Amino acid sequence: MSVNRCVSLFSRVQRHINSQTPRITAGSFHASPGSCLSHKQRKAGLAVCIRNVSSNSSPPKTPDTSLFIPVTLKTDPAVDGTVGLELSQPLDKDELLKVLNRFYKRKEMQKLAADHGLDARLFHQAFISFRKYLLESSALPADLHIVLSDICCGAGHIDDIYPYFMRHAKQIFPMLDCIDDLRKISDLRVPANWYPEARAIQRKVIFHSGPTNSGKTYHAIQRYLAAKSGVYCGPLKLLAHEIFEKSNNAGVPCDLVTGEERTFVDLDGQAAGHVACTIEMCSVTTPYEVAVIDEIQMIRDPSRGWAWTRALLGLCAEEIHVCGETAAIDFIRELMYTTGEEVEVHNYKRLTPFSVLDQAVETLDNLRPGDCVVCFSKNDIYSISRQIEARGLECAVIYGSLPPGTKLSQAKKFNDPDDPCKILVATDAIGMGLNLSIKRIIFNSLVKPNVNEKGEKQMENISTSQALQIAGRAGRFSSKFKEGEVTTMHRDDLPILKELLSHLVEPIETAGLHPTAEQIEMFAYHLPDASLSNLIDIFVSLSQVDGLYFVCNIDDFKFLADMIQHIPLNLRSRYVFCTAPINKKQPFVCTSFLKFARQFSRDDPLTFNWVCRHISWPVAEPKNIKDLVHLEAVHDVLDLYLWLSYRFMDMFPDTASVREIQRKLDNIIQEGVRNITCLIRATDHNITIPQTHTSRRGEITGNSGAAGSNVLTGNRSQRGHRSSGEIMDSSLASRLVRDGLLTPDLLRQLQKEWSKNKREDFTNRQASNAQFHNNTRGKKKKK
Repeated sequence: MSVNRCVSLFSRVQRHINSQTPRITAGSFHASPGSCLSHKQRKAGLAVCIRNVSSNSSPPKTPDTSLFIPVTLKTDPAVDGTVGLELSQPLDKDELLKVLNRFYKRKEMQKLAADHGLDARLFHQAFISFRKYLLESSALPADLHIVLSDICCGAGHIDDIYPYFMRHAKQIFPMLDCIDDLRKISDLRVPANWYPEARAIQRKVIFHSGPTNSGKTYHAIQRYLAAKSGVYCGPLKLLAHEIFEKSNNAGVPCDLVTGEERTFVDLDGQAAGHVACTIEMCSVTTPYEVAVIDEIQMIRDPSRGWAWTRALLGLCAEEIHVCGETAAIDFIRELMYTTGEEVEVHNYKRLTPFSVLDQAVETLDNLRPGDCVVCFSKNDIYSISRQIEARGLECAVIYGSLPPGTKLSQAKKFNDPDDPCKILVATDAIGMGLNLSIKRIIFNSLVKPNVNEKGEKQMENISTSQALQIAGRAGRFSSKFKEGEVTTMHRDDLPILKELLSHLVEPIETAGLHPTAEQIEMFAYHLPDASLSNLIDIFVSLSQVDGLYFVCNIDDFKFLADMIQHIPLNLRSRYVFCTAPINKKQPFVCTSFLKFARQFSRDDPLTFNWVCRHISWPVAEPKNIKDLVHLEAVHDVLDLYLWLSYRFMDMFPDTASVREIQRKLDNIIQEGVRNITCLIRATDHNITIPQTHTSRRGEITGNSGAAGSNVLTGNRSQRGHRSSGEIMDSSLASRLVRDGLLTPDLLRQLQKEWSKNKREDFTNRQASNAQFHNNTRGKKKKK
């Protein structure tokens, strides 16, 4: 047994000693206190990770009863008819109301109901429903009618109502009867047990650790290419495409599987031994010799982390090669202890150095060939592109919501030594998946929109991990620049950047989980009247995870579930639709999603002609930024069609035709991006660009902002920095000065010329008016 394993087991034993638990299980190994770690080893500085991990014997999680939506009961006549009325006297409604109010106020009844799952909120809701049922029903069950009649006559005790009240409460809140079953279904404390095929083999886990451009993925891919069979799991379609091409070019037949595409190298459609896929699409039942999981640090991503957890725990491969940041090593090692698998670590250093400059760029006049200006919003992308073009320079543009083909086209344009385009303006979409020949990374800002744990959008500084990921694109090993440089556009951002890059990346502590379709189906079996969104809420409310995991953000899932709740779909189809990777900030995409679901529910296939009518194909070339953004949304709609076509092949039959027009649309968008500065100039000042948030599997697209008057407002003005001599209003002149399109001297000169022209114009008008009056008087005299 290795020392590292002993360290981890000892830490787990220590935790359980504190909770009076005599022993701890880690995989198939058992340890007792003090059996694995010597005093000498502790003195050597071995780190012991103390984590508060929930045990299987921990108390059940208290449900959030605000999520319990009462079921509307059908007011059917009582089975007994009027038997109760025949055996006793009619109920006095006024007297019955008094009895019910006394029952509601009894503390004993409230406490008894609380012991059976009815807290104060549910008790109140159940009572209101019960009272309405009793007062408005034309006929009650015979036993209930007789009990109420006796109480009203003074022959029964008020507490006799309780069994009937609880029976009604469980009818409107069916989860009360099956809460224990629901807790078992939503118990997520041992996710390793979800993958019996992986647990049936002894896997070898190799962690390739290092910074950006250290060759860690290269070494893992070399082993992947040498294996008899293998799977590559990447975070982006571009990365999967790159491995797909690299593998086939090396003579290793490889298939491509993404959410929207299946490409088989075998003409008959037989699966090859190797496959490159986006991580959500990897199979956890197919056996492989080697599996590669790229960018493992994304296991803590609040939205997509579950996909990395699933791949790491579930892939059936003899060797699992994991690539990522050093900050993930300890966590992955601890996670693998729960499966009884050790981790072998290979460390790599960066192949080419990069340095942080001591001076900021400060003005776009100081740009040089090989520069990449990094922004975090489309607004800044458009602004800076326009300013660079105004200086007579060409620039390439890359941001997250662009189609993959357009990104590759812009990257090729920037990398081409014979192309006059030597400047790149991009969002952090360049952080993964693109090979770019960048000499200097320039951060236009260090603030970006982010989504917190509650799903709320907020502006905050980028993390050290993000800063290193982006900065690492400078001076890559495969580019013509052997050394990279990093700086900022604004002087006051430079100390912040240096501080960010000087810190170590925060260690990863948790991995994401997500409820599966099977778990939600089991929930729906117990709660057949609940909506999918409500099922998800209750699942998360009851779910239990240990200290190694968290439940991923489900806001996007719930947003789509609520959108199509009124459409009649079976639960499995509804679940699949709600996992579609769409950008909910794009109104046209959301509308298309709704129409797709409605058409699907009618069992009416979504044909090529139907799609063309919906997107108004053929589309015109973009004339302004608004048109370009709409075409990007149309491209996303076609992606949605292709994504659904691989899940419902009979209902989305025209995949080839849709893919063909998508290629044509990609070319139109490419042409629009090549002429983006012309589109910016043509954009009306009153047009605003729809905001975007996340698209194409986790790529940040930023805030679109306004394309007219705001499009020339650079990041400097957004942060409120003003020089003492700068004009403080929001006039066009002040914006031009702020954005560097006019110098203060040139502005003063223009103001002088404008004043001079105004004086000359005024003099000319006066002379013209005098001439007019003279001519008029002359005509009158002649008359």
